[in-house]
Amino acid sequence: MSEVKDLENEALSQAEPVLPDTAEKTVPTSQGVKGKWKNMPRKKRHRMIRRIIALVVVLAVVVGLIKVFGGKKTDDTQIVTDTVQYGSITSTVEGSGLTKAKKSETITLTTAGTVTDVMVTEGQKVTAGTPLFTVDSEAARTAVQKAQKDVEGYEKQLHTLQKDIAGLNLAAGYPGKLMDVVTLNPGDTINKGDKVATLSDDTRLRLEQYYSYAYAGDIKVGQTVQVSIPSLMSTIPGTVEEVHMVSRITPEGSKLFSAEIVVKNEGALTADMAASATVAVNGETVYPYEAGKLAYYRTGDLTSTVSGTVISSSLVNYLQVTAGQVLVRIDGESSESEIFTAQQNLEEARKTLDTAQKNLDNCNAVAPIDGTVIGLAIQPGSELEANTTVITIADTSTIVVDATVDERNVSYVKPGMSVEIDQWGTTFYGTVDTVSLNSKAENGVANYPMVISVDNPDGTLMTGSYVDYKLTASENDNCLVLPIQCIKSVPLEDGSAADVVFVKSGSRPENAIDITTTVEGVPSSGFWPVPVETGISDDYNVEIKSGVEEGMEVFTTAPTTGTW
Repeated sequence: MSEVKDLENEALSQAEPVLPDTAEKTVPTSQGVKGKWKNMPRKKRHRMIRRIIALVVVLAVVVGLIKVFGGKKTDDTQIVTDTVQYGSITSTVEGSGLTKAKKSETITLTTAGTVTDVMVTEGQKVTAGTPLFTVDSEAARTAVQKAQKDVEGYEKQLHTLQKDIAGLNLAAGYPGKLMDVVTLNPGDTINKGDKVATLSDDTRLRLEQYYSYAYAGDIKVGQTVQVSIPSLMSTIPGTVEEVHMVSRITPEGSKLFSAEIVVKNEGALTADMAASATVAVNGETVYPYEAGKLAYYRTGDLTSTVSGTVISSSLVNYLQVTAGQVLVRIDGESSESEIFTAQQNLEEARKTLDTAQKNLDNCNAVAPIDGTVIGLAIQPGSELEANTTVITIADTSTIVVDATVDERNVSYVKPGMSVEIDQWGTTFYGTVDTVSLNSKAENGVANYPMVISVDNPDGTLMTGSYVDYKLTASENDNCLVLPIQCIKSVPLEDGSAADVVFVKSGSRPENAIDITTTVEGVPSSGFWPVPVETGISDDYNVEIKSGVEEGMEVFTTAPTTGTW
């Protein structure tokens, strides 16, 4: 074992030489500090050293606490104050949010099928139009065929109803003369299919004539003829409208063909008048085999296409009408309801067809966007059930962070602000896209949804994770500042509240106010409540916009005391 030296005794021995035994010893009449320390027992000296060290530590702690709480302590009241001074302050907003791709597409098959081929792998980058997979689905094909038939059926139904409802205003389809009219009065009930009149087009009349086959090819459509009307003792021009090679044989054995002649009616012609038409062929007049009778150019029944109640009617026998002239007005509420229903059915059928076609197209899917395959749940041979999500493609070149900002800071956050993003210790920078005006209450605090956009060209910012964000809401490099704890909210006589600081002064400041209550810790004299306008703040200090001036001393706090 090595010997431990008494360094203290060794040092004293080196400082004072040892006298020989024969030398005369001098006994001092009084001892100095050094002598007392030298003659003090070792244990007593060690105890004294430890006490001195403890005292120094206590003093250091007290000084540190005073510096931490700031300000200065008055000698008589134990009150901590601070001085209004110029400084800089930066207000930040912090929170967290969930990352996701700004743009993504998911392909889901709603029909069952069998995977025949898969052309991509998870994590692979693809461009829009890249083939992804093929699925054989009989159900998808059948769904498209059925949906197509439903659409065609509803289109026909709607077309018919729209055509019918036009009959709410029953009108003449062509010019002519009314005959065999039915008397209709307002309020009468009319049913779909009811005949109300016969309409004959007497603006023109038709005459059928037979000619010898010897003139076949000489009498042509569009050729002008002369029509003789014995009862009028006149001849009027006509036009060949049609030629029919019917091969009629006369009792004499002659072979005939027919021609349809049309003549304009100037007002004197009527049906059943006897008439004959001659044709000039190569300078020769060709006569018909026999005379014929004039007939109205066309005749048809005027029929209601809807059921309803008659609103008005102008039906009169032998009334000359024009094309499109309204003759009967009908109230057809049921028809309008049927059309509305048919339109709704057609719209739903078209949506069903679109969905069915999309599902069928997805059986031979291509990438809808540029991006990365982040989800792939199929492989060749897989039997897929209906409503299976098979692949997800995300464009991760831009990431958005769905975050919130609380009601205290939402007014400071604006679109376009720069944002610092931290994901697992890695820093990214983004921009505020939007801040919603609709809040969500959580734990008694209103939070406003915020969307942050981050460029992510190399894909290092991962999706589906929570990240921390931090942004500078506002800053001021030269403003009056005070510690936050200097600001007190006090009630006023009118029931409102005001932010004040208690200014230390021997006399009442001009802008001091009266308050209805006392603030704990503030002395009853020497400190006056002065209203202040505050600005931005950080974790420690607040901006003072008005109310106090640089150099003023204000109350901070009254620290509690205790025993050591």
